Amino acid sequence: MFDTAIAGSLPKPAWLAETQKLWPQWKAEGAELAQAKLDATLLWIKAQEDAGLSVIGDGEQSRQHFVHGFLEQVEGIDFEHKVEMGIRNDRYKAMVPQVIAALKLKGRVHAAEARFLRAHTTRKIKFTLPGPLTIVDTVADRFYGDRRKLAMAFAELLNEEALALQADGVDIVQFDEPAFNVYMDDAATWGVKALERAAQGLKCTTAVHICYGYGIQANIDWKNSLGQEWRQYEKVFPALAKSSIQQVSLECFHSHVPPDLMALLKGKDVMVGVIDVASDSIETPEEVADTIGRALQFVPRQHLIACTNCGLAPMSRAVAEAKLRALAAGAKLADARQAAK
Repeated sequence: MFDTAIAGSLPKPAWLAETQKLWPQWKAEGAELAQAKLDATLLWIKAQEDAGLSVIGDGEQSRQHFVHGFLEQVEGIDFEHKVEMGIRNDRYKAMVPQVIAALKLKGRVHAAEARFLRAHTTRKIKFTLPGPLTIVDTVADRFYGDRRKLAMAFAELLNEEALALQADGVDIVQFDEPAFNVYMDDAATWGVKALERAAQGLKCTTAVHICYGYGIQANIDWKNSLGQEWRQYEKVFPALAKSSIQQVSLECFHSHVPPDLMALLKGKDVMVGVIDVASDSIETPEEVADTIGRALQFVPRQHLIACTNCGLAPMSRAVAEAKLRALAAGAKLADARQAAK
């Protein structure tokens, strides 16, 4: 059967944090918050297993934001004096921390949640980290003065944590790089190199997630401005095809990405986005299976993984749970269709 997985994030329960927000505030502090994060992680492990997913993630329940959850454990970053900055080429504004000195990890970043995830499921587990280029686009640089140098500095730290996650028993380490769809020239020329530096020495499976963003209004408006064909992937996929990264996650369902662009990833496992994260409508198994069927024209069956377009964090818990069930049911239907051929 086709492997099934989430891109990364899942909604936080109302007792853990504010709901349906991209930057939610926690509802507890200290030891109580630490326990609540693990409780929420366990809830989503169970929900993914019950839905029938074959690859399980932690849903990023311990992170307020997919980038800043990593940055909080990095020396040289000032969170006390955040500044407003345009994100993703000024698509929207956000308050971001400043890089004020040479970067260094304070210690382990995600040991608790990764080990907890490994201890509570026997299925393959995936753990997500922000990619170097996307981190660079989500901080204000007051020290390095060069985006490429800053990305490589972050790549070294990401590699340190990724190697530790592998030792924790993680089967797949995924780097999230939505910025690859915005700064295409940077992505193709040095972004992929920074990504490979972050994955250097890993024996577990390596992956990169490249999407068109969470289902927030700023991203929806941006996508509406991209025309009838979204060809951003065309710029970076050839560089990724030549890279050491083994899996590539992309947005497909309800997008204007030409499906034939998947053929540019020859030799890679392709995580095909079959679940829309910008709509509360629940996909039918038939819709999911149809999307998989279209992707199979360009991706060999053994290299196709059914996935969500992006993270589900800003959605309601009930909608997210229903979409997980649709993902697994649709993959099962697609498998049956293939067997009947």
